[in-house]
Amino acid sequence: MTLLDYFTVLVPIDWATAAATVVAWLLIGWIIEHPTAKRPSVTILMSQRRRDWMKVFVARDPRIFDSQIMTSLRQGTAFFASTCLLAIGGVLALVGNPEPLSDVAAGVLEDAVPVFVWQLKLGLVALFLTNAFLKFVWANRIFGYCAVLMASVPNDPADPIAYPRAAQAGELNIRAAINFNRGLRAMYFALGALAWLFGPIALMVSTVIVLWTLWSREFASIPRSILLKEEI
Repeated sequence: MTLLDYFTVLVPIDWATAAATVVAWLLIGWIIEHPTAKRPSVTILMSQRRRDWMKVFVARDPRIFDSQIMTSLRQGTAFFASTCLLAIGGVLALVGNPEPLSDVAAGVLEDAVPVFVWQLKLGLVALFLTNAFLKFVWANRIFGYCAVLMASVPNDPADPIAYPRAAQAGELNIRAAINFNRGLRAMYFALGALAWLFGPIALMVSTVIVLWTLWSREFASIPRSILLKEEI
């Protein structure tokens, strides 16, 4: 059996649905990060709050509170990066030994499915998890850059480099948060991609559910309505 024969085991709807899932992942990310001015996403609203944080940070004394926040942010990225590594290891273990999965599927599906099909479908899950891991690691590193830059901000607000340097730290903080959010979205799609094991229709349904979940949390959630409220 040639490599081409392996790939033709999947029907066109499988390939189309998998491709649509990847496109949906890229598209929702672009929409969240580039919303219209009239309907900003939570990500964009929080970006402005991060800039505000750095402005307040300059005049805060002592700065222990800011240090604790940065530590919490870095711990969060490290936790999710570790979680992704464990998940990737589990998926690769199944790819290397898909017989247990085949045995379970045999009791659910009527037709026998070649082992290569399971490995290929799990590859999509691994793709999302790997992307998430890389995003979390990069976010953790940028948060580190931000922490160093914050430490270099003079304690005197009248110092001419205080606010410009704090603004740089704010932009680094935003970039780290964007990569962290990208990692989270990839994890959502990794969970949704597991549905492909049950067929293309299941993958299609799970992709729609993931899209709705991500869109609603960015554009129709209670936290967003709170952020949009005018300050009193």
